[in-house]
Amino acid sequence: MNESAQTTPVVSDATGSGDEDIVLECRNLSVAFDMDRGTSRVLHDVDIDIRRGEIIGIVGESGSGKSMFASALLNAVVDPGRTDGRITYHPREGNPVDVLGLEKGPLRSLRWEDVSMVFQGAMSSFNPTMDFREHFVETLDAHDYDVPTGIERAEELLADLYLDPERVLDSYPHELSGGMKQRALIALALVLEPEVLVMDEPTAALDLLMQRSIISLLSDLRDKYDLTMVFITHDLPLVTKLADRIGVLYAFEFAEVGDTAEMVRNPRHPYTRALLNATPNLDAPLTEMRPIAGSAPDPVAVPAGCPYHGRCPMATEECTDVKPPMEAVSATHEVACHHWLRTDEEIPLSTGVER
Repeated sequence: MNESAQTTPVVSDATGSGDEDIVLECRNLSVAFDMDRGTSRVLHDVDIDIRRGEIIGIVGESGSGKSMFASALLNAVVDPGRTDGRITYHPREGNPVDVLGLEKGPLRSLRWEDVSMVFQGAMSSFNPTMDFREHFVETLDAHDYDVPTGIERAEELLADLYLDPERVLDSYPHELSGGMKQRALIALALVLEPEVLVMDEPTAALDLLMQRSIISLLSDLRDKYDLTMVFITHDLPLVTKLADRIGVLYAFEFAEVGDTAEMVRNPRHPYTRALLNATPNLDAPLTEMRPIAGSAPDPVAVPAGCPYHGRCPMATEECTDVKPPMEAVSATHEVACHHWLRTDEEIPLSTGVER
């Protein structure tokens, strides 16, 4: 994959700092499906850079475009989906790679060896007739990796994930709990030593205790193996415990992107604030819970102007007619809202994650 001389591209990132080491660069990234009733736009003109070594959380309601963003990063949107725009992978050594322009063979290599993915639902990811050792061997063989060396790495990864390597490798999927299968799937995704790990709702089917456990383990894995992680979730409080930076998707576009501490302390977009105010909090009375009224736009008929204006208590005529650009709140924080300077007054934060 990386045969050329080392190149260090200088790319302006999503928050405008311009001097970060970028590993994945997305420009005008869109995904659409042609349907009988029109074109379903499930990701629209997304611009964001993912920095080497960071954990970035991608948050939004169901149907916001999170999973499509994850699939698009690996050029893995299924037919008849159409992916447009540009995704550039910047390896540690070698020239930048045009992900959407790769032929089938190089793309297959990139998906496991450079950018790997953990999909939702560990049970459906494993062949029930194969034990876990066979799953690892099959993956190593398919990519011409030395199997004994790869199995040693698998054992180390499983141990790092607080699993007994010997027991897991000799077990079949039905013999392990959901949390154990999810951790085995993470180990499988990392066995070929990728630089980037994309995770689509990896903890959604797990209980709260196991979710918290896996979040802690992921942070340790990032540090030990020098990984970059993209963590897709609908659970904003959960990802604040893990991510260095958060991107909030609404109606197939980013509404707000920023460093986690600032996003939690000082969210600017009405939708981000609504997500925080809708978050269960044991310390807050039920009367303070504020569910988000209305529903997200139909992907076939996304309204003009700000896509959130139909649900936003701050919406004005400008919001219905004019699409808001991304504006800098600070050097590490951007928001797409015409009225972000007034959100503190208009939508006070009452419940949600600790601030």
